[in-house]
Amino acid sequence: MASFSSRNRSTAVVPAPRDAIWKVLSDPGALADLTPLVKAISADGDLWCWQLNGISALGVSVAPAFTERMAFVDGERIDFEPDPPFGEQRAGATGTYLLSDGPDGGTQLAIDITITAELPLPRAAKRAVEKVMATTMEKTGNRFARNLYERLGLDPKFVASPEPA
Repeated sequence: MASFSSRNRSTAVVPAPRDAIWKVLSDPGALADLTPLVKAISADGDLWCWQLNGISALGVSVAPAFTERMAFVDGERIDFEPDPPFGEQRAGATGTYLLSDGPDGGTQLAIDITITAELPLPRAAKRAVEKVMATTMEKTGNRFARNLYERLGLDPKFVASPEPA
């Protein structure tokens, strides 16, 4: 088993009130519905168990589940990290959702996520695996943005392209 990781950072202004976006991001069921590749998120207080759909790439199929400790600053910030720490579980994510006031009543949403996974592949495959992970994360982020717009009653064809942070 070798460890692989990929980071995705983006910032966009969503033309919706901050409280509407917060309501979605802080709800495990809603977040699971919006996020491609996520089958379900179950919550027990600030511990959220993420169950992913099966992912296949480079001849390997995995359907990881991992537990994240969520920390909330109401209406402003959500931080998350693996709990138990990576190494005691084979996959996990570390990151932050930041919400702040944007122009014209919109909300600036900044997302920073690093995903790490142990996979039954040789370390020599690191470049190829992490490239697949980065591409998948980018596509997932774009679909997440469209789903968020739809959930908020906004026209998804007007999704602002996220800016790399």
